[in-house]
Amino acid sequence: MTVAKVLELSSQSPESFHDALQRGIEKANETIEGIRSAWVEDQEVLVTDGKITGYRVHMKLTFALKE
Repeated sequence: MTVAKVLELSSQSPESFHDALQRGIEKANETIEGIRSAWVEDQEVLVTDGKITGYRVHMKLTFALKE
């Protein structure tokens, strides 16, 4: 039987939402084994002087616990 845990995570990128998502998953993968899925709960842009300066993604990662 597999038991999974859900972790909430926010990640940011100056490039795009996709890049923010990728950076977050890669960073989490450095310390968490068995990441199975991620879903985007929310996303937002950062604005400075009327211009988009960053992309932020709030996600939930699901990973399997060791047996």
